[in-house]
Amino acid sequence: MTAKITRRMALAGIATSGLWPATAMAAMKDSVNPFATTNFNAHPAPPTATQVVEDGSVLPMLTPSGPMHMQLAIARYEIIDSRGGWPRLPRTRTLVRGTDDPVVAVLRQRLALEGYMPYSEQGFSTRYDKEVTAAVRRYQANNGLYTHGRLDLATAEQLNVTSADRLATLKANLPRVIEYAKNLGDRYIVVNVPAGQLDVVQNGQLRSRHNIIVGKIDRPTPVLQSKISQINFNPYWNAPVSIVKKDILPQVRRNVDILRRLNIKVFDGYGGPEVDPTTIDWTNVAPDRYFFRQEPGEDNAMATVKINFPNPYSVYMHDTPTKQLFTEAARYFSSGCVRVDKVDVLVDWILQSNPEWTPERVKEVSASGKRVDVNVVDGPQLRFAYLTAWVTDDDQTHFRPDIYHLDGTGFITGQPEGVPVEQPG
Repeated sequence: MTAKITRRMALAGIATSGLWPATAMAAMKDSVNPFATTNFNAHPAPPTATQVVEDGSVLPMLTPSGPMHMQLAIARYEIIDSRGGWPRLPRTRTLVRGTDDPVVAVLRQRLALEGYMPYSEQGFSTRYDKEVTAAVRRYQANNGLYTHGRLDLATAEQLNVTSADRLATLKANLPRVIEYAKNLGDRYIVVNVPAGQLDVVQNGQLRSRHNIIVGKIDRPTPVLQSKISQINFNPYWNAPVSIVKKDILPQVRRNVDILRRLNIKVFDGYGGPEVDPTTIDWTNVAPDRYFFRQEPGEDNAMATVKINFPNPYSVYMHDTPTKQLFTEAARYFSSGCVRVDKVDVLVDWILQSNPEWTPERVKEVSASGKRVDVNVVDGPQLRFAYLTAWVTDDDQTHFRPDIYHLDGTGFITGQPEGVPVEQPG
């Protein structure tokens, strides 16, 4: 390992690439259920976008060689930190291409020390030129920021995270990468919760990357390893007791007609007969007294499809009628399950092993509104991962925010301690 690390060190031990957690998240309001309310006006577009990849130009977040690349990155950052780290950028106005400012010289040095620009022993220019803009864009992309190439407040905040903190983040994520990379196989899906993204990987190539919506801070998505087993088209949404208590009963007590408008049926216990909600005195009803089921349809909390896999947390992936949320920069809105943008692309890929389920048939069944369950033949591996730092196979280092505050706790897999998962169905 020492020889390999030595060969990869450039500029007398300076990292060839890297970066940090993204901007501080805004507090998000709402959960993933038909009773939730959400603010759709935070951002006009996300810093990331769902994309189908056909040319190998984008690399997966997690691969079998990920642990080796993480170890190499840790060695690079240890050298940077042992030499005093990087300079802190002073507060300044937003800097753009064409600007001439002394802060640009500091910015150049900062980017060079992390490998985004060539290092100069003769000093750094104060000109914000094409080269600086391109380097800032690369940095922003690797940190989950808007890739506009300007030095704005969000970018400066991330550049000012210390090398010691970055090194600690890498070390916290190394055992996670080691664990998540086990037995990935030829076809696998990685849900990276902090990144708010899902990777579809086949034979080492990224096939598509999807924006996703994951659990809120107080209703976090668990970390697990499983295998896709079943797809439900036009599924029911079975309301869990937690959401009945917090969301459904308060609204039903105000106006029972909300159930009709949302196409939710009420049953006398799970598996019991349907009851007319207008005949019930809801004043003091216990949350577990009745069973609430939302029927398939446009307003269903899971929309057209639900993707199942064995796990002890009763979580799953699904479509959503609230697709506006995929345009948010920080997509932490759900009650624990994972909503997937362009879920039809993911479903078509999963069902490659079921040749009778062509994309045309999937589209037809989804549009029919009829409940259809499909057992997946030899389903792909699945990882729900918690990666606030990872290194791709080109030695690019990526950082994301520690949204559940798990770095430094030894957390690798499972449900974040002390915070129960509350499911949308």
